[in-house]
Amino acid sequence: MPDPQQLAEQIKAWGEELGFAHIGISPAANDQHAQRLREWLDRDFHGEMHYMRDREALRSDPDALLPGTIRVISARMDYLTSASTGESEAALADPRKAYISRYALGRDYHKLIRKRLAALATRISEAAGGQHRAFVDSAPVLERGFAEQAGLGWIGKNSMLINSRAGSWFFLGEIYTDIPLPTDPPQQTGHCGTCRSCIDDCPTDAIVAPYQVDARRCISYLTIELKGAIPETLRPAMGNRVFGCDDCQLVCPWNKFAQASGEEDFRPRHNLDDSELLSLFMWTEQEFLDRTAGSAIRRIGYEGWLRNLAVGLGNAPYDEAIAAGLQRRRGEASELVGEHIDWALTQQQRKRDQLATDR
Repeated sequence: MPDPQQLAEQIKAWGEELGFAHIGISPAANDQHAQRLREWLDRDFHGEMHYMRDREALRSDPDALLPGTIRVISARMDYLTSASTGESEAALADPRKAYISRYALGRDYHKLIRKRLAALATRISEAAGGQHRAFVDSAPVLERGFAEQAGLGWIGKNSMLINSRAGSWFFLGEIYTDIPLPTDPPQQTGHCGTCRSCIDDCPTDAIVAPYQVDARRCISYLTIELKGAIPETLRPAMGNRVFGCDDCQLVCPWNKFAQASGEEDFRPRHNLDDSELLSLFMWTEQEFLDRTAGSAIRRIGYEGWLRNLAVGLGNAPYDEAIAAGLQRRRGEASELVGEHIDWALTQQQRKRDQLATDR
């Protein structure tokens, strides 16, 4: 067994070689964040994400996922391919364009990060033996809690992890280990101060109080996790956001320190950072499958894709081409998509009538 301090330093150096921007080590106990999760679940803020409650015990007990776990190695990987958010803001400002959360514009990060973490775990095993298991956010892990304990940042009022030198545009991954590595000190919390930008700017008022997000109102939940109809009362506030939402990050002052990523896999694919809503809505199912291969967007399926785009088209300014496109797809739409198309057509009709009145 090598010297634990030297091994910890080596792990961080290996992590940097593998493309991670920050590696931190924490104890495996995380009672405070486990309690926060329990309170969040008790308020039903998780909506239809039943897996959150079903796997709560696994999140609060690392030993259940890897017996003997005593340390958690947390890793940060930045994903913005440009430190400037001007293109994001321009896309949001154009109601005819589709806004897709910046993390989903490139290849699915799960495979990339899991592969890098597995490589790091292999190096640790070769150097020191022991048992190790790598996770990305699809596993039941209190990742933000462990990352906060490991000094990667603090949890902001929007419930995201914020780093004082990198903002919040990054992915997290973890390695559970039974090696008694020295731990890193947490960053001081409370750096949000009196700032309320994320709370005040949330389109659907999903941040119901500092550090409390009601997922049932969050656009990321509505466009990705929710499988049924999007509540009509929330549709207008969604604007052109068709997969996820970045508003609370775009207004966060700490993101002026965001770091640009050099990862080629995170670069936008198929022009998804600058596409018209109607153009995407007219994709066939095969086109959807082809152009979302290896993408996080694939997760919502073709029906969810059309549902979300229909809402975006309903929120767009009146356009004969939009109305015609909605009508063209209505006859072949599923019951779920058809209901959202009907809503969108109603919105377009109202805007057309208003234009006629204004004239």
